[in-house]
Amino acid sequence: MSEPSPPSAETPRRGAESDRRGRGPTTSRRAMLAATGLTAAMAGCVREVRNAVNRDGIDQLSLTITTLPADGDRESIQLSRAIRNALEAVGVDVSIAMRSHEEFLRETLINHEFDVYVGRYPTGTDPSYLYEALHSRYADEAGWQNPFGFTNLTFDQSLERQRDAGDGERRDAVAETLSAFAAEQPFVPICAPREYRLARTDRFDGWGDRHPATPLGYLGLEALDRENGSGNDDSRLRAVHTDARPSQNLNPLSAEYRNRGLFTGLLYDTLAVDAALLEDSGAESDGEDGEDGEDRENREDGEDGEDRENAAEEDEGDEGETGDENPDRETDANDADATGPDLRPWLADSWTLEDDVLTVRLREDCPFHDGRQVTADDVAFTYRFLADTTLGDDRVPTPSPRHRGQVAPLEAVEAAGNDREIAFRFRRSLEDASAAVAGALTVPILPEHVWRERSAAADVTGVRIAEGVTEALVVDNVPPIGSGPFAFADRTDREHVTLERNDDHFTLREGVDLPAPTASEMRVAIDPRSTSAVELVSDDDADVTTSTLESYVLDDVIEAADEADDLEVLESSPRSFYHLGFNARKAPFSNPRFRRTVARLIDKAWIVDEVFDGYARPIAAPLVDQEWVPDDLAWGGDGDGDPATPFLGQDGEVDVEAARAAFEAAGFRYDTNGRLRTRVSR
Repeated sequence: MSEPSPPSAETPRRGAESDRRGRGPTTSRRAMLAATGLTAAMAGCVREVRNAVNRDGIDQLSLTITTLPADGDRESIQLSRAIRNALEAVGVDVSIAMRSHEEFLRETLINHEFDVYVGRYPTGTDPSYLYEALHSRYADEAGWQNPFGFTNLTFDQSLERQRDAGDGERRDAVAETLSAFAAEQPFVPICAPREYRLARTDRFDGWGDRHPATPLGYLGLEALDRENGSGNDDSRLRAVHTDARPSQNLNPLSAEYRNRGLFTGLLYDTLAVDAALLEDSGAESDGEDGEDGEDRENREDGEDGEDRENAAEEDEGDEGETGDENPDRETDANDADATGPDLRPWLADSWTLEDDVLTVRLREDCPFHDGRQVTADDVAFTYRFLADTTLGDDRVPTPSPRHRGQVAPLEAVEAAGNDREIAFRFRRSLEDASAAVAGALTVPILPEHVWRERSAAADVTGVRIAEGVTEALVVDNVPPIGSGPFAFADRTDREHVTLERNDDHFTLREGVDLPAPTASEMRVAIDPRSTSAVELVSDDDADVTTSTLESYVLDDVIEAADEADDLEVLESSPRSFYHLGFNARKAPFSNPRFRRTVARLIDKAWIVDEVFDGYARPIAAPLVDQEWVPDDLAWGGDGDGDPATPFLGQDGEVDVEAARAAFEAAGFRYDTNGRLRTRVSR
């Protein structure tokens, strides 16, 4: 017997009948209408389900604050906890992710894998840095060039105007930019900590001559007569540093391992240096020593004119002057007046401005540490390499993340037909490019014979490397070969890095009026805590703390130094500021209304007192040099703290009802459990 046929489309179903002529099954009109209604109902149901399922959820806002641990930056983690508490009070779910220095910088500056972060911005003395920090052209690049991914075409125009403004117009252009910043809050500037270090005065003198946050702070010291245990003169400079990274990596291009580049700045020369840093220690003469409450209050409110005047002395731009009023005049290396307050030749012997071409002439007989001479070809190579570390071998240029903004204004850099002259051509008229000139002439000069081979793609066995990552960006560069006043001698990971004096350095020549390396050796011991670093100096096992001391030890350190004859506290004006950074590539951090409301949850004055023990100044604008900040945007300018984003609360406690009302006014919603709900990026 044959098997029954499987059901098919032609098999009669219930409700179907043969037509009168026997031609097989048919469907009644009533059944057809019923089936049509059912199909329509099902289709409507599917659409409804689809509409419900395919919508992005509006959930409780959950975010992660990325920061450093207590042994990396005690103030950063305390700031993060204060911000977490404020956000949780207003219905945000918050976690804190603590990362080592290199991991923190890699996630925020290179990979942009963060929601918000808390840390130091390593510059901020001159407003010219804002162009690189916030212009949308840098939104997808690595490094301190717009790590926030902030994009706003109107704000770009303000940044361009303050960058291009002439001397008479720059102050107004900067004020316009700061006003736009106050409205957008692409990141939240919190406070600028004063810098304190401890030094011994019985082995070296001259600690107060130049800012100790810069390489120049360790040149030109006077080595005092003092014999070691063997009866020999001991002119070694013994430093102690709380960050281990210099003992692990000495690559001047590395964004993860460099902050200010103190030690690589001693190993590599630049064509020019900031003339103000040659003469200014950053110390203020207003008597602020952190010992009494009145002085702390003065630091907090930042209102006294003397404080602003002294801060202005550290300004790296001084209103954008190039220092050469005659564009055809040659600037001589030993003529400080010729270069004005901005730049003074360093590795360069002189430069000439003519027809919008800057021609730089190198000093004679300046060898790299391996004995090969620094030439014009090395200089031209340096600028090509910093602009694209692949040297054109990849589809997309890969600039140095630390120097992208400094070399971007350059159109071409070429050796001018001999070993000592280089021609610089800028994308804009030199008359309006003073800040660009200053940035371009202060990059480290690299030996081509060392770095050219590092243009190849990075290759690590068993590890997938992202496209465009070159060997130059990841190599530890040990031993480093530069031409600077010190050369590499030795290192042990997390224990020390030792440099030795470069006896061939031009600053040691007769007739050169520049600070020179006087210590025969600079041994930098690594000790992770301020307390133990202070003990090393107090016990005569170190001469100076090169890292800034954490605020919680300062009262004791200042008191001990006052009672000792051979200790000195080096107090310097700020060169960085703490901030809360938003990843504007994600919602809701891309929303300026959200950012402004979050900014109002931070009690900056309370943080200065509780986290920094008064050794900082709250700021409303992203500049440590308040001389550039107009009165209506200055801290306390309206008589009540931050004029742009005043705190919603009192004494560190958030007014929860006021904060919720502010979020709702900004367009956000709360659920019945008081949780802030928002559409987040998936």
